[in-house]
Amino acid sequence: MKPRITVVGSVNMDLVFRTPRMPALGETLHGHEFRQIPGGKGANQAVAAARQGAQVNFIGAVGDDGFGTFSKQCLSAEGIDISHLTTINGVATGVAGILVEDAGDNSIVLAAGANACLQERHIDAARSGISGAQLLLCQLETPMTTVERAIAVAHAEGVKVILNPAPARDLSPALLKQVDFLILNETEASQLSGINVIDQTTAQTASEKLLTMGVVTIILTMGGNGALITQQAGSQFINAIKVDVVDTTAAGDTFVGAFAVGIANGLSVLEASIEAQYTAALTVTRLGAQTSIPQRQEVLDFMAKRKAM
Repeated sequence: MKPRITVVGSVNMDLVFRTPRMPALGETLHGHEFRQIPGGKGANQAVAAARQGAQVNFIGAVGDDGFGTFSKQCLSAEGIDISHLTTINGVATGVAGILVEDAGDNSIVLAAGANACLQERHIDAARSGISGAQLLLCQLETPMTTVERAIAVAHAEGVKVILNPAPARDLSPALLKQVDFLILNETEASQLSGINVIDQTTAQTASEKLLTMGVVTIILTMGGNGALITQQAGSQFINAIKVDVVDTTAAGDTFVGAFAVGIANGLSVLEASIEAQYTAALTVTRLGAQTSIPQRQEVLDFMAKRKAM
């Protein structure tokens, strides 16, 4: 039986430019390629979870435009339940302008569009989708009050909560105490903890501070520098999976979606994190957001190949 995961989050259309490097202020730079790719942190995480074998219910909002129609078609094609993906009349679908340089790093500018229109009433209307799930997955590209309502509903219904606090912002201890798994990167950990995360030592210090704020499990992802799992019983570092990087877009979202499936399937935090590392590593070898997220069999083959080396 497939694990059941509900995602509350954003839907964007990614407008992706490949460039030799990031342009300087006022500079016009010739790029290599342009692509239009479905994205948004919520949608990316939903697709990652679906491709790793979960039954996914998505709660979000798109505009009444071509991007919204296309985004709905793409999510539905993944087998994701979009019955609670609301179309907002007279509003544009969210858009992300993404520059990806040859080294693989990216810069992103967001226009929230319909994502900013996802309200608490939409969560209330979709309560059954949350209560019937094993896990709720949230990020911060939709209004904070909406995220808080979704997490409160999950907490009241006994559904475990994964929060990916991105984009980075301050969060209340009351909210964090309702979160079972906090998955964040160095920037987000620095924002939440007040400690500048630059290496494994500062990652440990920041994670330990976040524990005191009420979170049960913290997973701090550091890209090519691995990941750190911190719980009351202690911490464990996981090495990164070395690959040739093409584009880091959606790597974090893929990690989160894959981790959620691992936990829903009964894996330990360590086991789920390791599988998520392999899944995210495959993602960065490809261009784009949802176009780069691997299928389950690809991950299994990749893990077997690496472990045989």
